[in-house]
Amino acid sequence: MSPQNYLCVDIGAESGRLMSGSWDGDSLKLGEIHRFPNAGIPVAGSLRWDLLGLWREVRAGLKRAARELGSDIRSIGVDTWGLDYVLQDASGEWLGLPYCYRDQRTRGLVEKATAIVSRAEIFSHSGVQFMEINTLYQLLATQQSHPHLLERAHKMLLIPDWLHWALCGSEASEFSNASTTQFLHPITKMWSAELLNRLGIPTHFLPELVEPGTDLGALRADLASDCALPSLRVVAPATHDTGSAVVAVPTLNTGTPSWAYISSGTWSLMGIEVPDAVLNETVLRHNFTNEGGVDGTYRLLKNIMGLWLVQQLRKSFLNKNSNGDYEQLVNLAAQAPALRSLIDPDDIDFLRPSDMAAAIQNACRKSNQPVPETEGQLVRCALESLALRYRQVLDSLELITGSRIEVVHIVGGGSRNALLNQFTADACNRTVVAGPVETTAIGNLLWQATASGEIGSLSEVRQIVRRSFCGEIQEFHPRAENLAEWDAAHARWIGKVS
Repeated sequence: MSPQNYLCVDIGAESGRLMSGSWDGDSLKLGEIHRFPNAGIPVAGSLRWDLLGLWREVRAGLKRAARELGSDIRSIGVDTWGLDYVLQDASGEWLGLPYCYRDQRTRGLVEKATAIVSRAEIFSHSGVQFMEINTLYQLLATQQSHPHLLERAHKMLLIPDWLHWALCGSEASEFSNASTTQFLHPITKMWSAELLNRLGIPTHFLPELVEPGTDLGALRADLASDCALPSLRVVAPATHDTGSAVVAVPTLNTGTPSWAYISSGTWSLMGIEVPDAVLNETVLRHNFTNEGGVDGTYRLLKNIMGLWLVQQLRKSFLNKNSNGDYEQLVNLAAQAPALRSLIDPDDIDFLRPSDMAAAIQNACRKSNQPVPETEGQLVRCALESLALRYRQVLDSLELITGSRIEVVHIVGGGSRNALLNQFTADACNRTVVAGPVETTAIGNLLWQATASGEIGSLSEVRQIVRRSFCGEIQEFHPRAENLAEWDAAHARWIGKVS
């Protein structure tokens, strides 16, 4: 068959890219069309997203794609981080600048919400992990401070939904990302209007829900003309980036959950794929989340702070005129003393610190541990602590499922960090399979191809990923000589974080 071309927009909290995928019936060839930075922007004491700036970059990428690939491109789909949204009135005007989930306005709102509706009830209506950054608490913050904005809102569009609206006019919300909000019912798969009503939050602006793989329409006529892409369709992938990443996990196992994944980037999302949401008391007690996936699946997972720790350490170092090159920082970490100082990566003090280095040093000081001073010591502390957090989550997943997990797949940008991959293998005493790097884009593109009828199933997608990107996939095995040391560190770490 002649190759079919697809496009994806994949935007994370640190950067975005427009990627192409050429599918020839046997393998996928990935191409980078356009890459651009992304970051929250302080505005008058709040933290917002430059969404119009991101849209400008998407348009630039579309024009470049037309120049490089021609007009014969089948479809485009967008995935981004979860939780954040835009409120629009009926004419498409914004009602306020879109907030970044790290904005301080949601502090303390989990406690306020659970004083009105119990944790158990909120969990039964959503199946989602309690985090103050969730959309539920963002809307509650707006209801408390600017209720008129919710009253005037015509639609609440999550960030990828808004970009789809900008592309084709769709006002729908794709299921996988909608499930991150903490007000989508995991059984009915509809918005949990009852929960929102009990918290005093209006529901009239909630959009129609669609499944990943839905054709949302043709490119807007003016955009199609401007970008020279007259026949481009807009198709919703799993618009939550982790949802698309899990589509492309290169596992050949289709049976019981004997494998887990870590979608590793700014956040680490670690979990398993299950056929239905798991809503028992153990899941609630361990504060896991059920997020919708493709093909009727759910992702039972835990959100972990992830490489945000290292990204913000780098920022701290740059503020002190350090080089701050990621590769150099990892090399320095490899040379630092092992398992000297450990932290809880999910401590609230690390969510939005003004200086990550100082925050980690303060945490070690409070827990009577050696205080890391050098760049290598600080980065090693972050990476080893992440690996121990992964072990704790792995133990919880095995407790919930009652079965042993044999392999951990690490996908996404963090899969390039060989030091963290080896730490994870050692800490968890499991084989780690790392790669591909651009798993989110690959999953986005291949699910568009599946929606078009070119690919038959999710298991076939994963076979294609393994075949197409075998050169990027590496295995890391636990080193027997280090296991006792990691076991001792784990016992010490549990004592510090419990």
